[in-house]
Amino acid sequence: MNDPDYGHIRKQVIKTKSLLNRLNIAESVTDSRSILSEIIGEEVDETITIFTPFYTNFGKHISLGKNVFINHACSFLDLGCITIEDGVMIGPRVNIISEDHPVEPENRNTLVPKAVIIKKNAWIGAAATILPGVIVGENSVIAAGSVVKKDVPTNTVVGGIPAKILKKLTNKK
Repeated sequence: MNDPDYGHIRKQVIKTKSLLNRLNIAESVTDSRSILSEIIGEEVDETITIFTPFYTNFGKHISLGKNVFINHACSFLDLGCITIEDGVMIGPRVNIISEDHPVEPENRNTLVPKAVIIKKNAWIGAAATILPGVIVGENSVIAAGSVVKKDVPTNTVVGGIPAKILKKLTNKK
């Protein structure tokens, strides 16, 4: 935050807040997708569903695949990048956080970005929090209310605070 170029981030944050105000009162799905496209800086696929309200601090570091569902009152802190692949379902009040600060008081103004990646067909339960640097594996499930601070293997259900593996999923094709 003490970086002389931090003003560029601040300008984008102000623009994003204005766009979020429009997004969160949009009446049509088409308008919502159009405004979300402005926020993230790329065209949002017509298969994406987002229920408002939605919150993000920056927006330009969010990447959304196809057939993504984002439920009400989700918050994405995306300065470290958030990638959400195809077929992901995100429950209400989910927090995805891709940035952190050092614990030492003299360094707390430093921003430490770490990308979060949600792989194909993952399901993030209501009120879960995914912390910086986490990769959620393909087809995995995050139980409601969990705090995920470590990578989640493919085809796995995790839950708790901190999240732990609860079971492995089998593909029954």
